[in-house]
Amino acid sequence: MTSSTISCTPARSDTTNSEISPVLPRIGVVGLGNMGRALTSSLLTRGFAVSVFSRSQAPLGELEKQGAQKVSSISALGACNVLFSSLSDDDALESVTSQKGGLLDSLAPGALHISTSTVSPEISRRLSQAHDSRQQQFVAAPILGNPDLVQSQRMFVLLSGHAQACEKARVILEPIALRIILLGQDPGAANLMKLACNVLTASTLQSMGEVIALLRKAGMDEQIAFDIFTSTMFDGRVHKSYGGKIVQQRYRPAGMVIPLAQKDLRLALQEARNLEVPMPTTSLVHDRLGAAVDKGWSALDWSALGALAAVEAGLDTNV
Repeated sequence: MTSSTISCTPARSDTTNSEISPVLPRIGVVGLGNMGRALTSSLLTRGFAVSVFSRSQAPLGELEKQGAQKVSSISALGACNVLFSSLSDDDALESVTSQKGGLLDSLAPGALHISTSTVSPEISRRLSQAHDSRQQQFVAAPILGNPDLVQSQRMFVLLSGHAQACEKARVILEPIALRIILLGQDPGAANLMKLACNVLTASTLQSMGEVIALLRKAGMDEQIAFDIFTSTMFDGRVHKSYGGKIVQQRYRPAGMVIPLAQKDLRLALQEARNLEVPMPTTSLVHDRLGAAVDKGWSALDWSALGALAAVEAGLDTNV
């Protein structure tokens, strides 16, 4: 598998993990936000033994009821063969991995760190080298899909890193993913692709918010408009799922909160500057997300770009 390789695993069957591998590894999960909790729940339903760590006690109760084992420190996850991290940004991933008593210090030689976080390509490359120096393995495996899709095992996974580590990760991910897309040996490739996907999603939300506000202001029925959009030329997953949130003004609970979306566009723009690629639309949408944060909407889903368009058009909105 070279750095330019792009391939996809076939759609998974409905076999159980015990049919896929006779010996299941002990899996650890660090980072129990919305995505981390959904990922843990999905692993548990497939029969994996899962240990979890969180500084906050709030997410642990329900996961323990499902069979997860709570541990008191990151270092206690060192007994795991495979470690998933689901963290908010570069700083959080760096801290959990590189701090004293963190994953680098704790994982055994041969253990695999699967980073599902949406982070910069640079940090994945750096952490991959750090794990290599400890005879550990690292792959970037950011997820396309909201927590509901993760928990229902309908997520898409972008996967990159050393070939042997990717194959080891694939065996773990295949039972809980709808599709795994291999993007080569550069650990940063999967992260860059995830940022690109989030740029397209955010740009779509901005555009749908604008046209729905236009039609509402003209007195037209936005539900009819939504039905026309999604049954003709704009029938993609993003148009249907997030467009539906805009039309229904359903911005809670958030699948992706606005500050995280803003962070992802900032990382994409940083890569664009490094590669000298103009991205004017991305810059505009990044600023629109910032305007939503300034309104105190940090807890809302990023589809609240539609609410911002409505408010600025003088329309009522439910936020």
